[in-house]
Amino acid sequence: MKNLIASMSVGALLCGCMTLSGTYQLSLQDATGKPLPQNISMTAQGSGIYSARNAMCSVHPDATVIIRDVQSGEELKSESPYKC
Repeated sequence: MKNLIASMSVGALLCGCMTLSGTYQLSLQDATGKPLPQNISMTAQGSGIYSARNAMCSVHPDATVIIRDVQSGEELKSESPYKC
């Protein structure tokens, strides 16, 4: 029984550690949904979106980060929009 619980726990942890792949464009919006006057935008690869997002939020704590796939232009629904 302990082996079953240990195996299930490891499986759950591995699923939670899935990494993103692809290239993403991150941009900031104000509370009304308009781009910030500074027109800040970054590009990140894979799970690098989290570092980029956190850096953007540290400079603009009231902004919303929009993350889009560079190839398709689609918003990354699992992570975007992100309110700082």
